[in-house]
Amino acid sequence: MKIIQQDLALNQSGSVKMILEEQDDLWLVYNLIARGDTIVTDTTWKVIHNKSSGNIDKKDGFRVKTKNNRKDCSRVKIKLEIKITEVDYDKDGSMVRVRGRNLVANEFMASGVYHTLEVERNKEFDLTKKLWDSNAIDILHEGSEKASGADLAVIILQPGSAQVFLIGNKITTLCAKIEASKINNKTASNKFYERVFQAFDKYVDFNTVRCVVLGSPGSIKEEFRGYLFQEAQRLKMKSIEDNKSRFIMVNIGKKNSLKEILHDNQVMGLIKDTKAVMEIKAYKEFSDLLLTDSDRACYGPRSVETAQEMMAIETLLITDDLLRSKEIALRQKYMELVKSVKKSGGQVFVFSSMHVSGEQLAQLTGIAAILRFPLPDLDELIL
Repeated sequence: MKIIQQDLALNQSGSVKMILEEQDDLWLVYNLIARGDTIVTDTTWKVIHNKSSGNIDKKDGFRVKTKNNRKDCSRVKIKLEIKITEVDYDKDGSMVRVRGRNLVANEFMASGVYHTLEVERNKEFDLTKKLWDSNAIDILHEGSEKASGADLAVIILQPGSAQVFLIGNKITTLCAKIEASKINNKTASNKFYERVFQAFDKYVDFNTVRCVVLGSPGSIKEEFRGYLFQEAQRLKMKSIEDNKSRFIMVNIGKKNSLKEILHDNQVMGLIKDTKAVMEIKAYKEFSDLLLTDSDRACYGPRSVETAQEMMAIETLLITDDLLRSKEIALRQKYMELVKSVKKSGGQVFVFSSMHVSGEQLAQLTGIAAILRFPLPDLDELIL
C-alpha cells in the first residue's frame, strides 16, 4: 500500500490518498473502509447515444422514406465521490466493491444516484472518514509498511490431485487446483506433473516467496520435485535452479492438511520472523494450553472480558471480523479491549479471517486469550 498524501489525526476527521499495490492490500482496505466513509476515484460510465438514419423502403408500390433509431454505446471516464453504504470483499475474485450515493453531480450522473465501484490495485483513490479511530490508523500503518507479498508457497499433492497455495501475512489463497482421472503409468504421471508445474510457474515468485513446501503422503512429493527440477534444467529456468535450497518436503496424511504443514517445525523455522507465523505460534500455544493447562487459556467474549478485568491477559487473539463489526457499539467494545490489553503490557494478535489461522480462531468465537496466571474459577465468575 502506497500512501501518497494524508491529512488525519486520531479520533478526528481526515482523509488519505493511496494506491493499493498487492493482493494483501485489498483485504487491509476492506477492513479499513466502513459505512459512512467517502471515497473519491475515477471510474468508467456507459453512455448510450441515439442516432437516426433514413432508409428508402417500398410500400404498396411506392418508395417511402422510413426512419430507424440506432443506439451506440461508449464508455467515458468520470470522477465520482461516493458516500459508502455497503462494502463487500469478493474472495474468489480478490476485489473490494463499495456501493453508495454519488455526492457530486456531473454531466452523466446526478447527485444522490446509487453506484457501485470496484477498488482496484494500482489505481489512486481518496478515502475520507469522519473519525479515524486507533484500529483504522493501525491498519493504515500496517499497510504502508514495506510489503512482503506471499512468504510461503505450499503444494499439497495426492494421487491424482494437487493444490497450490500462496500464504501471505493476511490472506491464504488457493491459486490452483489440479485433478487427474487416472495416473496408472509414467505418461499419465508426467501429464499430471506438467499441469502442476505450469501452475507453479504461474504463481510462485521467488522475489517474495521464502520457501516452497511440497507436502504429500508417500513419495509423490519427491517424484514431483524431480520432475520440477528436470524441467527447470531443460527450460533453463534460472529462478528455480538458483533456489533449490528453498524447497522442503513434508509428510502429510491422506487429507489435504494445510494446518499440518504450517505447524511443521522446519517450515516455521524458515519463515519465523513473519507476522503470519507469529500468529500461528500464538494460536498453537493457546490450543496447547487448552489441552495441557486449561486454567491458563480462555475463549469467548465474556470469559476474555472477565479475564482482562482481572489484568490476567498475557496474549489476546482476536479476528479482524470482530474489529470491523457493523454494529458500532460492538466494534468499539472490542477496540477498547485491545487498547486495555496493550496498556496493561499484553500482546495483541489480530488474525485475518482470510488466513488459515484466523479461520481456526473464528471457530472458537473469534476471540481468545493466553493468561498470565491460572484462573480455575473463571467460568463461575461469568455466571
